[in-house]
Amino acid sequence: MSLPKLFLLLWLLGSRFTTLAASPTAAPRTSPITRIDPTFWWVGMKNPKLQLLVHGPGIAGSQVELATYEGVTLEGFRKLESPNYLLVNLTISPTAKPGKLKLLLKGTRKVAYEYELRQRTTPGDKTKVQGISSADLIYLLMPDRFANGDPTNDVVKGNRAPGVARDSMYARHGGDLKGIEQHFDYLKDLGVTAIWPTPVVDNNMPKAGYHGYALTDYYAVDPHYGTNEDYVRFVQRAHQQGLKVIHDVVLNHIGSYHYLWLDQPAKDWFHQWPTFTRGNYRNGTVNDPHVAAQDRKLFSTTWFDTTMPDPAQENPLVATYLIQNFLWWVEYTGVDGYRVDTYTYSDPGFLMQWGKAILEEYPQLGMFGETWMQEAEGVAQQAFWTRNVFPPINGFKSNLPGAIDFILRQALLESLTKPSGFAEGTAKLYYAVQGDWMYEDASRNVIFLDNHDVDRVFSVLGEDVRKQKLALAWLLTERGIPQLYYGTEVLMKNFSRPDGLLREDFPGGFPGDSKNAFTAAGRTPAQQDMHAYVRKLANYRKTHPVLQTGQLTHFVPEDGVYTYFRHDAQGHTVLVMLNCNPTAKSVPLQRFAERLQGYTSAQDVLTDAVVTDLQTASVPAYTALVWELR
Repeated sequence: MSLPKLFLLLWLLGSRFTTLAASPTAAPRTSPITRIDPTFWWVGMKNPKLQLLVHGPGIAGSQVELATYEGVTLEGFRKLESPNYLLVNLTISPTAKPGKLKLLLKGTRKVAYEYELRQRTTPGDKTKVQGISSADLIYLLMPDRFANGDPTNDVVKGNRAPGVARDSMYARHGGDLKGIEQHFDYLKDLGVTAIWPTPVVDNNMPKAGYHGYALTDYYAVDPHYGTNEDYVRFVQRAHQQGLKVIHDVVLNHIGSYHYLWLDQPAKDWFHQWPTFTRGNYRNGTVNDPHVAAQDRKLFSTTWFDTTMPDPAQENPLVATYLIQNFLWWVEYTGVDGYRVDTYTYSDPGFLMQWGKAILEEYPQLGMFGETWMQEAEGVAQQAFWTRNVFPPINGFKSNLPGAIDFILRQALLESLTKPSGFAEGTAKLYYAVQGDWMYEDASRNVIFLDNHDVDRVFSVLGEDVRKQKLALAWLLTERGIPQLYYGTEVLMKNFSRPDGLLREDFPGGFPGDSKNAFTAAGRTPAQQDMHAYVRKLANYRKTHPVLQTGQLTHFVPEDGVYTYFRHDAQGHTVLVMLNCNPTAKSVPLQRFAERLQGYTSAQDVLTDAVVTDLQTASVPAYTALVWELR
């Protein structure tokens, strides 16, 4: 053996070859590498470029080489401000095969690191990434507050908040992925087709980590919920049960205990202020033609909250890091859709780049964003953040398919809490729907009554069961993708300040609960009545495509009554009439002749009663009529 070959053999024998598992773990102490993001990747992706962020103490002093791997090319590497990072750029050609490529790092110490390339499966697997559409009914839940199916993960040793305390609204309560899975049958029976858990990624924060919006690891599931592998199985089992899964993603911020903040790759990876500066929360500064530069800066470059650092998405290296992460979660798990948290707060240029990259790889992925609007901002401002009819404004042209429709929700609630007039009450609802012309496709918007950030609808409506039923009838017959917040079907209530009040545990989801609202026997008569109402209408919607994709024709409200029809080319028609008044109304139907023509009777969807008189409708106070015309 020649001397050079002997030295090479000794070098290889002295090096440790490590492989990152699906859940990111620290490399052995003998290696200078603590982690690489992404934790692994795939061959067969449309974009052949891959940026690896390599982290380890003093690793910037290393030179990087790539052992020969057919179809993979090392394009270069670069140092960052921190001595603990290296960026490694690879190109993976379409001819590359799955396997483990070896990165060779040469510095004060030498190491070979095995990086796994897997075979991409998503394009050929029809059980993955099925998309979200108006045919779905989404059930939004908070994993920590829904059900505890695995008590072994209640306490996570070494975590900054290791245990549970159900008597504290800011502590963990113990809910997890297994708990959700154990209630798939409950959700299916209710008429749900898609589950939206609030973020399941790691939130290793000392306080309020339960909500999931202060992530501390982009590539790990929160251990209080399970492992990465548990999440993959969760999605698979949901699909086997006919349920889709929506992954809640946070683009705009991270938690202040994220390793990228504690050991920053470079100062320009985050927006930095001398002291904490709260933003103005005014998304209108992005497209305001008269905006003051300082106001725009206070919206787009400040932290969302004191413990939520703001990544500088205009930095191309940061943008690539984030884009790769959200491609990774789709390919790894096969989730069906993305709900994008605080969508409007991200850098507009980055949003266009991010959306384009995600939808190019996964055109079938459902995607909708949190575009939280106040009533004064109106439909136009909400539509600006989705695919719309507007030309580019300040260089921004949204590629987000749909919005969470806050404007429509506010209009519905005003219809039930304020008297109607020419521009008030039910008129607000009419005009909110009339504004659909500004969207490319308003049916991709998610409509809702309440969620984890706003007052529960039962409380907003003064705990009036009649009003809640009317609101739910609207939710399940209006255009768009309906979203139900966990517990609304069993009259859970409370207001949003403090937030923990509207994020209470679902009764029956935890050991020792005195009541179990998952079962008919465990519900009060009022809860059972509301549950049965939702179940009947949701399952009717599930089996009647006219309420999913049918055209909507509505009539200008009169005297606090709003009437609309859902109809399709096959002749199916459903009439919906909302009486938003505290008194009963007798409504002549002649005004709606253009949509009633050819029909002689109807069946009341909610009561099953046959309606033979299509001349007049008698509608009790705060009641919705839902008639299938015949």
